[in-house]
Amino acid sequence: MIQFEHKEFFWAYLLLLFFVLIYWLYKGWKNRAVKQFGEKALIERLVKHRSDTRPALRFLLLLFALFFLITGIIDPKVGSKVETVKRKGIDLFIALDVSNSMLAEDIKPDRLSRAKMAISNMIDKLDGDRIGLIVFAGRAYKLLPLTTDYSAAKLFLSSVDTKIVPVQGTAIGSAINLAVSSFGKDKHNKAIVVITDGGNHQGYPVRAAKNAANEGIKVFTIGMGLPEGAPIPIYDAQGNRTFLKDRQGKVVITKLDEQMLQEIANAGNGSYARANNASVGLSKILRNLNRIQKQELASKQFIDYEHHFQLFLALAFFFLVLELLLVERKPKWAEKIDFFGK
Repeated sequence: MIQFEHKEFFWAYLLLLFFVLIYWLYKGWKNRAVKQFGEKALIERLVKHRSDTRPALRFLLLLFALFFLITGIIDPKVGSKVETVKRKGIDLFIALDVSNSMLAEDIKPDRLSRAKMAISNMIDKLDGDRIGLIVFAGRAYKLLPLTTDYSAAKLFLSSVDTKIVPVQGTAIGSAINLAVSSFGKDKHNKAIVVITDGGNHQGYPVRAAKNAANEGIKVFTIGMGLPEGAPIPIYDAQGNRTFLKDRQGKVVITKLDEQMLQEIANAGNGSYARANNASVGLSKILRNLNRIQKQELASKQFIDYEHHFQLFLALAFFFLVLELLLVERKPKWAEKIDFFGK
């Protein structure tokens, strides 16, 4: 298989036709000029040191030099080696809680920011696995389908905030169900990691985790928050901060619902980890994910191409030097031939 490194220079081959046209016009003009002085045979006898074929030969050598120079610039590459690379891994959906309670600052700088940083670090440690992102609050939305483009995953993750889902709540069950339906029918090993504070849960999350487990999908949970909880900050248009209050005017304290998250993980044949200010707990979950047998997800053929521009540049240099060494005078043995023999 042949590829070209710089296809944009193919137009340069038109220069060959341009120079051939110029040379043809020049030869026509020269022949007409010679005829004005007399018979061609007589003029050749008077200018016996000149050769008619050598200028044409020098022009041909220049054309060859230009042809190989252009070819060297285009750089043809020949496929010399075909290598099949097989990718093994699991399919993984991260379901991230983006409700307002994730703005609580008991986990520094806040629950959501710390979770995003941990997910980003986790993506850096993935090798061959496909990852997708689901965000949820009162509803669940698929932000990113399964992909091995880890840069895209981190880009989408960076855009996540509490405003991305307009309905408040903590629909853990809906997020798990959405992840299960988004995996598709591929017979790959699959897992779901739910990152939430667990408060105000909706959508029968334990039942959803059990249904996922029945389909061979493990469900892991990470609790974001501390048992004592923290108030939920609210910012106005000027950036002033207050705290969310209930109908009685008391500041709402959002606490981690650890028991619920443990029940979800148990029902999903997974495990539970709790975040704190020292660790988010993803490292523990990642170790458990690595225990899941990785299956072949895809294979791809790569062709190793070798550059050959050096050969064409060497040929261009050879023909250029040959043209410079070729003079337009006839050799001495040719001068001794008398074409008008007596």
